[in-house]
Amino acid sequence: MAQRIDLPPEYERAAILAAQILGLRVAGVDMLEGAKGPQIMEVNSSPGLEGIEGSTGVDVAAEIIKYIEEQVLFPEIDLRQRLLLDKNYGIAEVPIGPNSPWIGKTVKDSGLRQLDVLVLSIQRGSNTISNPRPTREIMNGDRLLCYGKIPVLKGLVPKDSRQRDSKKIRLARTST
Repeated sequence: MAQRIDLPPEYERAAILAAQILGLRVAGVDMLEGAKGPQIMEVNSSPGLEGIEGSTGVDVAAEIIKYIEEQVLFPEIDLRQRLLLDKNYGIAEVPIGPNSPWIGKTVKDSGLRQLDVLVLSIQRGSNTISNPRPTREIMNGDRLLCYGKIPVLKGLVPKDSRQRDSKKIRLARTST
Protein backbone atom coordinates (compact mmCIF):
# COMPACT_ATOMS: atom_id res chain seq x y z
CA MET A 1 0.00 0.00 0.00
CA ALA A 2 1.42 3.37 -1.05
CA GLN A 3 1.80 6.16 1.51
CA ARG A 4 2.49 9.84 1.04
CA ILE A 5 5.83 10.97 2.50
CA ASP A 6 7.84 14.16 2.36
CA LEU A 7 11.26 13.37 0.91
CA PRO A 8 14.35 14.79 2.58
CA PRO A 9 16.20 17.14 0.17
CA GLU A 10 19.04 14.68 -0.50
CA TYR A 11 16.53 12.01 -1.61
CA GLU A 12 14.68 14.44 -3.85
CA ARG A 13 17.98 15.56 -5.41
CA ALA A 14 19.12 11.94 -5.96
CA ALA A 15 15.81 11.04 -7.66
CA ILE A 16 15.93 14.09 -9.93
CA LEU A 17 19.57 13.45 -10.86
CA ALA A 18 18.83 9.79 -11.63
CA ALA A 19 16.03 10.79 -14.00
CA GLN A 20 18.15 13.53 -15.59
CA ILE A 21 21.10 11.21 -16.15
CA LEU A 22 18.79 8.93 -18.12
CA GLY A 23 17.33 11.87 -20.03
CA LEU A 24 13.85 11.45 -18.52
CA ARG A 25 11.54 14.33 -17.73
CA VAL A 26 8.95 12.08 -16.09
CA ALA A 27 10.05 9.01 -14.17
CA GLY A 28 9.44 6.87 -11.14
CA VAL A 29 12.57 6.41 -9.04
CA ASP A 30 12.72 3.54 -6.57
CA MET A 31 15.11 4.19 -3.69
CA LEU A 32 16.23 2.62 -0.43
CA GLU A 33 17.66 4.28 2.63
CA GLY A 34 21.34 3.34 2.76
CA ALA A 35 23.95 3.91 5.46
CA LYS A 36 25.35 6.81 3.43
CA GLY A 37 22.05 8.23 2.21
CA PRO A 38 19.71 7.44 -0.68
CA GLN A 39 20.41 4.38 -2.81
CA ILE A 40 18.85 4.23 -6.29
CA MET A 41 17.34 0.82 -7.01
CA GLU A 42 15.75 1.51 -10.40
CA VAL A 43 14.39 4.28 -12.58
CA ASN A 44 11.12 3.65 -14.40
CA SER A 45 10.48 5.57 -17.59
CA SER A 46 6.81 4.61 -17.45
CA PRO A 47 5.86 4.56 -13.77
CA GLY A 48 2.55 3.23 -12.51
CA LEU A 49 0.37 6.07 -11.29
CA GLU A 50 -2.39 4.32 -9.36
CA GLY A 51 -0.53 4.15 -6.03
CA ILE A 52 0.84 7.67 -6.35
CA GLU A 53 -2.56 9.13 -7.21
CA GLY A 54 -4.29 7.18 -4.44
CA SER A 55 -1.87 8.25 -1.72
CA THR A 56 -1.51 11.90 -2.78
CA GLY A 57 -4.94 12.69 -4.17
CA VAL A 58 -3.24 14.28 -7.18
CA ASP A 59 -4.32 13.46 -10.74
CA VAL A 60 -0.74 12.73 -11.82
CA ALA A 61 -1.67 11.84 -15.40
CA ALA A 62 -3.36 15.24 -15.84
CA GLU A 63 -0.32 16.97 -14.31
CA ILE A 64 2.01 15.15 -16.72
CA ILE A 65 -0.14 16.25 -19.68
CA LYS A 66 -0.13 19.83 -18.38
CA TYR A 67 3.67 19.68 -18.02
CA ILE A 68 4.10 18.37 -21.58
CA GLU A 69 1.81 21.09 -22.97
CA GLU A 70 3.94 23.75 -21.24
CA GLN A 71 7.12 22.22 -22.68
CA VAL A 72 5.91 22.83 -26.24
CA LEU A 73 6.82 26.48 -25.71
CA PHE A 74 10.26 25.49 -24.39
CA PRO A 75 11.52 22.51 -26.38
CA GLU A 76 14.52 20.61 -25.07
CA ILE A 77 17.82 21.79 -26.49
CA ASP A 78 21.20 20.11 -26.31
CA LEU A 79 22.84 22.34 -23.71
CA ARG A 80 26.30 20.92 -24.37
CA GLN A 81 25.98 21.72 -28.07
CA ARG A 82 24.76 25.27 -27.39
CA LEU A 83 27.56 25.98 -24.92
CA LEU A 84 30.24 24.72 -27.31
CA LEU A 85 32.10 27.91 -28.16
CA ASP A 86 35.60 26.55 -28.32
CA LYS A 87 37.24 23.31 -27.33
CA ASN A 88 38.14 22.86 -23.67
CA TYR A 89 35.01 24.57 -22.34
CA GLY A 90 32.77 22.71 -19.92
CA ILE A 91 30.45 22.75 -16.95
CA ALA A 92 31.43 21.90 -13.37
CA GLU A 93 29.60 21.74 -10.07
CA VAL A 94 31.85 23.46 -7.53
CA PRO A 95 31.18 22.70 -3.85
CA ILE A 96 31.68 25.58 -1.41
CA GLY A 97 33.23 24.21 1.76
CA PRO A 98 33.94 25.94 5.08
CA ASN A 99 37.42 27.04 3.92
CA SER A 100 36.31 28.51 0.61
CA PRO A 101 37.57 32.03 -0.07
CA TRP A 102 34.20 32.88 -1.67
CA ILE A 103 32.05 32.49 1.46
CA GLY A 104 30.39 35.80 2.24
CA LYS A 105 31.31 37.32 -1.12
CA THR A 106 28.84 38.16 -3.82
CA VAL A 107 28.98 36.45 -7.20
CA LYS A 108 30.37 39.70 -8.60
CA ASP A 109 33.04 40.07 -5.89
CA SER A 110 34.11 36.42 -6.13
CA GLY A 111 36.37 37.18 -9.09
CA LEU A 112 34.98 34.21 -11.04
CA ARG A 113 33.92 36.37 -13.97
CA GLN A 114 37.48 37.70 -14.25
CA LEU A 115 38.54 34.05 -14.69
CA ASP A 116 35.97 33.79 -17.53
CA VAL A 117 33.80 31.57 -15.34
CA LEU A 118 30.06 32.13 -15.45
CA VAL A 119 27.92 31.01 -12.49
CA LEU A 120 24.81 29.46 -14.05
CA SER A 121 23.09 28.51 -10.79
CA ILE A 122 23.59 28.04 -7.07
CA GLN A 123 22.27 24.92 -5.36
CA ARG A 124 21.51 25.86 -1.75
CA GLY A 125 20.06 22.90 0.12
CA SER A 126 16.99 21.84 -1.82
CA ASN A 127 16.67 25.26 -3.53
CA THR A 128 18.15 26.13 -6.90
CA ILE A 129 18.94 29.77 -7.55
CA SER A 130 19.06 29.99 -11.34
CA ASN A 131 20.98 32.77 -13.06
CA PRO A 132 22.05 34.33 -9.74
CA ARG A 133 22.32 38.10 -9.64
CA PRO A 134 25.79 39.59 -9.22
CA THR A 135 24.71 40.73 -5.73
CA ARG A 136 23.83 37.16 -4.60
CA GLU A 137 26.00 36.12 -1.65
CA ILE A 138 27.85 32.79 -1.78
CA MET A 139 27.40 30.69 1.36
CA ASN A 140 29.03 27.67 2.96
CA GLY A 141 27.41 24.50 1.62
CA ASP A 142 26.42 26.04 -1.72
CA ARG A 143 27.15 24.19 -4.95
CA LEU A 144 27.89 26.49 -7.88
CA LEU A 145 27.12 25.27 -11.38
CA CYS A 146 29.80 27.01 -13.44
CA TYR A 147 30.66 27.29 -17.13
CA GLY A 148 34.17 28.04 -18.33
CA LYS A 149 37.47 26.63 -19.54
CA ILE A 150 38.09 23.08 -18.28
CA PRO A 151 41.54 23.81 -16.77
CA VAL A 152 40.15 26.77 -14.81
CA LEU A 153 37.12 24.76 -13.63
CA LYS A 154 39.38 21.92 -12.45
CA GLY A 155 41.28 24.43 -10.36
CA LEU A 156 38.06 25.61 -8.68
CA VAL A 157 37.09 22.17 -7.36
CA PRO A 158 38.92 21.58 -4.06
CA LYS A 159 41.32 18.62 -4.25
CA ASP A 160 40.06 17.12 -0.99
CA SER A 161 36.52 17.30 -2.35
CA ARG A 162 37.54 15.56 -5.60
CA GLN A 163 39.06 12.68 -3.68
CA ARG A 164 36.46 12.36 -0.94
CA ASP A 165 33.33 13.04 -2.93
CA SER A 166 34.11 12.35 -6.58
CA LYS A 167 30.61 11.00 -7.29
CA LYS A 168 29.04 14.37 -6.52
CA ILE A 169 31.32 16.43 -8.75
CA ARG A 170 30.11 16.67 -12.32
CA LEU A 171 32.57 17.89 -14.92
CA ALA A 172 31.10 17.77 -18.42
CA ARG A 173 33.23 18.57 -21.45
CA THR A 174 31.55 20.43 -24.26
CA SER A 175 34.22 19.58 -26.80
CA THR A 176 34.45 16.34 -28.74
